[in-house]
Amino acid sequence: MAAQPSHLMVSADSGRILDSLSTSVLIVDRTRSLLYLNVSAEALFGVSRNQVRGRPLAELLEDSAVLDEVIDRAANTSRPFSRRELALRPIYGDGELVVDCTVAPYEESGTPGAVLIEISDATQHQRITRETALLTQIGGSRLMIRQLAHEIKNPLGGLRGAAQLLARQLDDASMREYTTVIISEADRLVTLVDTLLGPGHFPRKESINIHELLAHVGHLLAADAPAGVTIERDYDPSLPPLHLDRNLIIQAMLNLGKNAMQALASNNGRGGRLVLRTRALTNVNIGARRHRLVASVQFEDNGPGVPEHLRDTLFYPLVTGRADGTGLGLAVAQDLVSRHDGLIEFESRPGQTTFTILLPFHVADHTGEAS
Repeated sequence: MAAQPSHLMVSADSGRILDSLSTSVLIVDRTRSLLYLNVSAEALFGVSRNQVRGRPLAELLEDSAVLDEVIDRAANTSRPFSRRELALRPIYGDGELVVDCTVAPYEESGTPGAVLIEISDATQHQRITRETALLTQIGGSRLMIRQLAHEIKNPLGGLRGAAQLLARQLDDASMREYTTVIISEADRLVTLVDTLLGPGHFPRKESINIHELLAHVGHLLAADAPAGVTIERDYDPSLPPLHLDRNLIIQAMLNLGKNAMQALASNNGRGGRLVLRTRALTNVNIGARRHRLVASVQFEDNGPGVPEHLRDTLFYPLVTGRADGTGLGLAVAQDLVSRHDGLIEFESRPGQTTFTILLPFHVADHTGEAS
C-alpha cells in the first residue's frame, strides 16, 4: 500500500461542504493515488476513504482506462475536461454504472499534478431515457402491427375461401392437395397475425402471488431444459400479492424463460444456469410515471449474451438472432407486461444476461384506493 499523505488534503470546512454534495468527488495525485473521497464517492464505490487513501485509483475499478483517459486530458492541458455517459464498473459496487465525469486540476492540494474528479451518477437518467424509448417503441409497434394485421387478414380470408371453392370443383385428389396446402398456409398466417395482435380482451386481473406463477413457469422450463442447465430460485418472500391477469403474465414470463433456455443451449451443457429472482423496488420510474413500489422479476442466464446489433431493436416484432426464430416472443412479452402498466428491460454482456419485468404495485391492491 502506498504511504498516506502526511498533510491535510481538505480543510474541515471544505470537507463538510464536499460531504454534503450528492455528486461524488475524488482527488488523486499525479500517480493516480487516491488522496480524498467525499461521502457520496464512498457510497458510489462501496468503500471508505480511510480504507483506500493512498491506494491506486485502479483498485476501485475493474477497468480504469476510460477514466484515466479523462484524467490525462485534464492534467496535460491544465484545464477542466468533461465526458458524458462513461461506463464504470466499481470492484466493490453493484454492477456497471453510467456516469458523467468532470476532471479539473486541483492546485489547493499542495501536491503538484493533483486533480479533482467530479462524478455524477447518470445511470438512473439513462434508464429513464431508455425506458421512455421502449414505451414509445411499444406504442408505435402496436399501432403498426394492428394496421398491418388487418391489411393481411382480409386478403387471407378471400384466399382461403377461393381455395375451398376450387377444391370442390376438382375431381383429381392429387390436385386437391395443392388447395389443401393453400388453406393450411393461410391458416398458419392467420395464427401468426393473431399472435402479433395479442389477446383480444382486457386483462382479467386478480390478486396473485407472483411466486406462484414463477413456480409454474419454472416447472415448465425445467421439463424442456437442455442437458446440464440448472434453474435456481432467489425469491423475496416479503413481496405482497399483485393485481395481474394470470394467463398473460405466465405467457410473458414463459417467453423470457424460453429465450434464456435457447441461449443456454449454445453452452453445450457446460454449466448453463438460469436464475429466477424477485425483488421489491421503491420509487421507480416506468417511463414518465413514478411508482412507490414495484415488483422486479428477473430471468438471468449465463449464456453468450444478446448480439450487439440487435440490442436497440430487440423488442420489435420479427426481430430475432436465431435462424429458426419468429421474433415474436419478446415483442409479445413486452406487450403483455405493458397491459399491466409494466415494462421489460434488459442488460446483457457475455456470461450474464438479465431480463427484468417491472410490475407496479397499486394501492388498490391492498386498500381498494387508486395509487
